[in-house]
Amino acid sequence: MTLEPVNILGMSRRQLEAFFLDLGEKPFRASQVMKWVHQQGVHDLDLMTNISKTLRDRLRPLIEIRPPQISAEYAATDGCYKWIVQVTSGSSVEMVYIPEAGRGTLCISSQAGCSLDCSFCATGKQGFNSDLTSSEIIGQLWLAKHALGSFVVGGKPITNVVFMGMGEPLLNYDVVMTAVDVMMDDNAYGLSKRRVTISTSGVVPAMLRMHEQTDASLALSLHATNDELRNELVPLNKRYPIIEVLAAVKHYLSKLPDNRSATIEYILISGINDHRQHARELVKLLWDIPCKINLIPFNPFDGAPYKRSSNSSISNFRRILIDAGYTVTIRTTRGDEIGAACGQLVGKVKDRTKRSARYREAAGQQIPVVDVSDNSQD
Repeated sequence: MTLEPVNILGMSRRQLEAFFLDLGEKPFRASQVMKWVHQQGVHDLDLMTNISKTLRDRLRPLIEIRPPQISAEYAATDGCYKWIVQVTSGSSVEMVYIPEAGRGTLCISSQAGCSLDCSFCATGKQGFNSDLTSSEIIGQLWLAKHALGSFVVGGKPITNVVFMGMGEPLLNYDVVMTAVDVMMDDNAYGLSKRRVTISTSGVVPAMLRMHEQTDASLALSLHATNDELRNELVPLNKRYPIIEVLAAVKHYLSKLPDNRSATIEYILISGINDHRQHARELVKLLWDIPCKINLIPFNPFDGAPYKRSSNSSISNFRRILIDAGYTVTIRTTRGDEIGAACGQLVGKVKDRTKRSARYREAAGQQIPVVDVSDNSQD
């Protein structure tokens, strides 16, 4: 029986060392191969000149270096890029590159679709198909790095990676941890722990385990200040309510060796969660958690029952948080003309849940639209 070659693109150094030891080779071969693959972009064994021809011939039937395929690419006038990437399940996922002064951020996907069905997110309306493999996750970084070519920000085309694309990263836990390991390995991409961010909607058991395997930065998609509203916006909250989620954030931060803070992500939706009282509640909710707050104006998508908060509401909300001593950023909407803004990623998912069909059916009917008013009053 002929064995299929192993795709080593997403293998960590530890996994590659074990692989070479099984072959009777020295573990340093792992570092050699990783440098060729991730730093030089080589996927042809014949180009790996510091590996003997005998070993290359031996490896040829055993391994492959196969990134996923880019099926489409879009460029926005603000400098953002979006790629549609085809994965082995037959679905397509999206990744987005966002250039800024001094840095370039790649937003990557961890699943084809998403099982969580957050009400403000277009990805969730596509349903869910599959977890991505570590090769498909690292493959996004590999593809983007080489697709960008000579486009350099601050000496590197990609300085930051955020798991904020399609899917809930901590529901693909083991694979995401392996991918993060590769991203931060000096023999691969050498990204610092502060420049790789795992964003979660609050998968508490996984959050409590994270410190055992990584010290990457953590972002929490919160979006509400009470369980009743968060149950509506983020259905996962029915299983892991706010108090448990915030306790898990504190637990992770307490295990890190530095004085790191978490990022609290809060989408501002007109008339839903953007009143001044919500801001005051958020101040009280986060009082004992080292964090910065990232306010994200809602990005509309077809059939969405929500509207973006007014500029005055956003400004009022931000001012209350700043006056309470928090560091607050407002995420600039980038790439919306190519559907690459936060919450707009949809890809092409072969939905196993049938949710996408139900959503399309509902969207074809008249959906109540939330009233858009100036929420400057309490």
